[in-house]
Amino acid sequence: MGIRMWCETWDVRRARAVVLAVSAVGLLTRMIIAANTPGPTDVRFFEGFAKAIGVHGPIRIYEQPLPGLPVYNHPPLAGWMLLGLNDLAEFGMSFGALIRFPASIADFCCALLVLEIVRRRAALRTAVACGIGVALSPVLIATSGYHGNTDAVAIVFALAAAHLLADRKAPLAAGVAAALSISVKFIPVVALPALFIAALRGGRPVAARFAAGFAAVFALVWGPVLVAVPRQLKENVLEYAGGSYHLWGLVRFADVFGLPESVVTFMQGGGHFLFVLPCVAAGAWIAWRRPAQLPGAVAVALGLLLLLSTASGLQYLTWAAAALFVLGFREGLAYNCVAGLTAVLGYGGRSAVRWSEPVLLLGAAGWIVLAVGLVTGVRRLLATPPDTGPPGRPGPAPLAVPRTSQPSGSAVT
Repeated sequence: MGIRMWCETWDVRRARAVVLAVSAVGLLTRMIIAANTPGPTDVRFFEGFAKAIGVHGPIRIYEQPLPGLPVYNHPPLAGWMLLGLNDLAEFGMSFGALIRFPASIADFCCALLVLEIVRRRAALRTAVACGIGVALSPVLIATSGYHGNTDAVAIVFALAAAHLLADRKAPLAAGVAAALSISVKFIPVVALPALFIAALRGGRPVAARFAAGFAAVFALVWGPVLVAVPRQLKENVLEYAGGSYHLWGLVRFADVFGLPESVVTFMQGGGHFLFVLPCVAAGAWIAWRRPAQLPGAVAVALGLLLLLSTASGLQYLTWAAAALFVLGFREGLAYNCVAGLTAVLGYGGRSAVRWSEPVLLLGAAGWIVLAVGLVTGVRRLLATPPDTGPPGRPGPAPLAVPRTSQPSGSAVT
């Protein structure tokens, strides 16, 4: 038994080393792209936001008129990040490269995180493949290395919160990570109910520690803005529904099938919350049924949000890139290949971001692949044995069959 445990520990260390090495290559690739390309218009917008924050501060920025810039719709922690990047740019560093560094680092961490999540639920070689898939994902290389938005940072914090709560039995740290995720970008808010439900399933002490970690960070980051400019924060961030383009998913299909413009306007306006609710409900339901499969529940919520999104943006493809690998290697590979080609072609046009006809067709194919991947992923999550112990309590591993006893050909992919 001692030799078997030693061999398993050695295999895990070797797996981590492999994913770490590939992730380092992926990070270097992203930074080379960031240093040698101007990026899309968002890079200029972020630079404008950073300079304005340097003048007005990350709290009062929400009430400032910003000529030539779109509405500042980023949560409070993003403002502090931009303030730091603006200070670094004053030392002669390129802001265009700096703004893409946080997302690139997030991808590096996310690859290692996905390895840790998957290896507890599938064969080790499958976990290594999923970690490498994240590190070399063309979706993430394009959106983090070229586009440089903050989506990848928010996603890695959301998945980290699920991992810390379900696998590491660290509810306080999980609460901190959950609060950080929505403080960078508000997208992971759809996963918060799943996280809180899993914490409640762990018992009162677990729920209390998770809530304490979340509340402490939320009060620290959001509190000053809520006190100083509550109305502007609500209008700019909480009520932001994305752009009105008809380029992706349900809105795109509504155009293709000739639905009235009033329907599309409703979907992108007040009705967009109706498409958010199923994402919240699905993640919460899975977390209740299978709390030990919490990372999968968070992945489903994030992937479903992209599937049902009524807004369009190539950077939004980030939401499901790592999430699909959490649900399964085949699902992650299929989505990242199709959506990755969509992103690469979309960023490779004459303009910074161009949804040409081939890109629109690939986007529709990616939407279908995403839908199929979510269905098969949810079926796999619900096919696992009922949890023998909720998150936060000592007990057996999430799956009833130990990894060391699985036949070499029985990997869950």
